[in-house]
Amino acid sequence: MKRSAAEILREYGPFPGADRVNGVTFDGQNVWFASGDKLNAFDPASGNVVRSIDVAAHAGTAFDGQHLYQIAEDRIHKIDPKTGRILTTIPAPGDGGDSGLAWAEGTLWVGQHRGRKIHQIDPQTGAVLRTIESKRVVTGVTWVDGQLWHGTWEGDESDVRRIDPETGEVLERLEMPLGVGVSGLESDGGDQFFCGGGGSGKVRAVRRPRLRQPRPGTEGGPRRRDPR
Repeated sequence: MKRSAAEILREYGPFPGADRVNGVTFDGQNVWFASGDKLNAFDPASGNVVRSIDVAAHAGTAFDGQHLYQIAEDRIHKIDPKTGRILTTIPAPGDGGDSGLAWAEGTLWVGQHRGRKIHQIDPQTGAVLRTIESKRVVTGVTWVDGQLWHGTWEGDESDVRRIDPETGEVLERLEMPLGVGVSGLESDGGDQFFCGGGGSGKVRAVRRPRLRQPRPGTEGGPRRRDPR
């Protein structure tokens, strides 16, 4: 397993009227974060909040390219970001113990906090399609370039880790500074993760390490693609 110190590129917040940051997602332009009774969007260039939606927002947040998904206690709401209207609701697999939320390849991936699991679920029904066991408490969850990453946070120790989606084996760890926690987690699709900071009320941009590119003439190796 590869381990290294997380490189924090930028801190955003605390934000007015938002005491904490739960789930985090990225719509290609703005970063959205859940703050308990609101979903808030900020511009990652300026750091300014540009939008808020009044909706229960207790844990993970995801974006499917058109709609937002938000964990609210033991349910997951599908939300129209243009109107703020809740379109549909499905049960969350952790029955209130859910944490991170991600969208990939037409399904939702849900972290189960104390259960130390990640569930892949049907976004229409909430049915669990498969479950991955984790070795640590699961907070935020994200997919990028065919890689599954999740946050952990136990006591003063927190990290972002890449795991094998088939076995749950930890492949890589980015260790946050002591006392800096990761609640929500989302990739920008490039070289950054956006990490929610829980009760600090902050979102931190952390550098995502890239896998080594194949040498010329070896392009027949494992195919990598973004599952979104």
